[in-house]
Amino acid sequence: MAFHVEGLVAIVVFYLAILAVGIWAAWKTKNTGSEGDRSEAIIVGGRDIGLLVGGFTMTATWVGGGYINGTAEAVYVPDYGLAWAQAPIGYSLSLILGGLFFAKPMRSKGYVTMLDPFQQLYGKRMGGLLFIPALMGEMFWAAAIFSALGATISVIIDINVNISVIISALIATMYTLVGGLYSVAYTDVVQLFCIFLGLWISVPFAMSHPAVTDIGLTAVHQVYQAPWLGSINSLDIYTWLDNFFLLTLGGIPWQAYFQRVLSSSSATYAQVLSFLAAFGCLVMAIPAVLIGAIGASTAWNQTEYGVPDPKSKKEADMILPIVLQYLCPVYISFFGLGAVSAAVMSSADSSILSASSMFARNIYQLSFRQNASDREIVWVMRITVLLFGASATAMALLASSVYGLWYLSSDLVYIIIFPQLLCVLFIKGTNTYGAIAGYLFGLVLRITGGEPYLYLQPLIFYPGWYQDDNNLYIQRFPFKTLAMLTSFFTNVTVSYLAKYLFESGTLPPKLDFLDAVVARYSREHMDKATLVKSDNIVLNELAPVNPRHSLTLSSTFTNKEAFNYVDSSPELSNPEDN
Repeated sequence: MAFHVEGLVAIVVFYLAILAVGIWAAWKTKNTGSEGDRSEAIIVGGRDIGLLVGGFTMTATWVGGGYINGTAEAVYVPDYGLAWAQAPIGYSLSLILGGLFFAKPMRSKGYVTMLDPFQQLYGKRMGGLLFIPALMGEMFWAAAIFSALGATISVIIDINVNISVIISALIATMYTLVGGLYSVAYTDVVQLFCIFLGLWISVPFAMSHPAVTDIGLTAVHQVYQAPWLGSINSLDIYTWLDNFFLLTLGGIPWQAYFQRVLSSSSATYAQVLSFLAAFGCLVMAIPAVLIGAIGASTAWNQTEYGVPDPKSKKEADMILPIVLQYLCPVYISFFGLGAVSAAVMSSADSSILSASSMFARNIYQLSFRQNASDREIVWVMRITVLLFGASATAMALLASSVYGLWYLSSDLVYIIIFPQLLCVLFIKGTNTYGAIAGYLFGLVLRITGGEPYLYLQPLIFYPGWYQDDNNLYIQRFPFKTLAMLTSFFTNVTVSYLAKYLFESGTLPPKLDFLDAVVARYSREHMDKATLVKSDNIVLNELAPVNPRHSLTLSSTFTNKEAFNYVDSSPELSNPEDN
């Protein structure tokens, strides 16, 4: 394939435009937040993200390179088809459920990151444990989509994969570094517009190619391969349900989502943003579905691609860029490439910022340096943005199974963090003992179930398992959902058991080594007055958020009303009130 100068120029222009928007957003908002609040302004954008920008940035976070490439691939692959393209419906339902049940309590209490409620209730160490799967999910996701972008660019304009990955990562990291959430949000608006325009421009040209048969015919009749609508065999129904619940429920406990929720100007706005993003995810999936259907309806021997077809060459995961390259005019394929690049960068920057935010606040500040200045926290965030961006890039370049690592880490988010989030927000009385037990039980059940993408053989063989052509063991049983439910019920059961044993005197107080039941005010269990700033949030969800003026950490977190929502028992009242 010849080197395409025009394609390279188009990509350079697009990247420079995105970088310019990110730097402009950082400059425009450089004075946002008072002198002592700059770090929080970077994390949650001063809590003044409006509906338009908020809806765009939340949608763009989900509509990444993996989302559109994966949807097109699922529709194209004969053994799957549209019936197995679960991401559009799953993520949309995830956003709806998040808006209905999770956005309001998280935003009303004025948290800054997703891990705040865990550290408030379970203590610093448990917050650190939960940071591990959260960080793994964000980092491996960023690495996976950087890897996908490099392969996509190399298909269309035939440049070195490593160069394209490095340049893309540098640009995403650069504007995230200088502007935080503001830069990410404003670039998301541009990127989502590019995704929508680029893919929709490509679809009519690809569909009108002489080698493409009517997709309405190939949807239900076998022409070049099985119908692209697909089907679900009775043996695979439990696998389908397991994956569906993983996407729907496991799509909620991500810092990238809650960062948008917590940046909105009110709890009601946070809910509306979730609903808008759910609609946006469905709309943005339509051209990806059509491109997958076009790929399944193409006589590839009549195109420059030749024979065998992409699935026979094991290039089904690249069906979207292949359709753009071989079924569209050159200038149109470059528009489509810009769309894929935009999708990747809109998700990668969010993941890098999310990981950096959780580390700077929940690990560095709240666990080790509670008296750290705001300037210090800002610099920690900047350094970790660089480190996490470089790490994601290195994994994209070096790891042979980035997608396998991401699948496993996203499973851990679903199995470990989701049940913990349910308990900390909605189940009164859970404690650190239950949280640790639930964490360990969920982790063990997931690891022992195996992971084909990592060639990790199972130790527990559930009903319905089989061995595929590559001698890998495949589990049909919904063991991931079983692990999640086990983690949840273990947390609740062990918490109430520990509470009963200590409060009844069966166990002496000295055995409460985590200070989770007997000693409510301990050095390990974080003071409830250390998570929300004094005038940070008005609990009336319709009230605007006023700027804060506190400059010292000692006067930073004193919102008593917010925490009375969790526990208003008299023994936990603030000593200042007595």
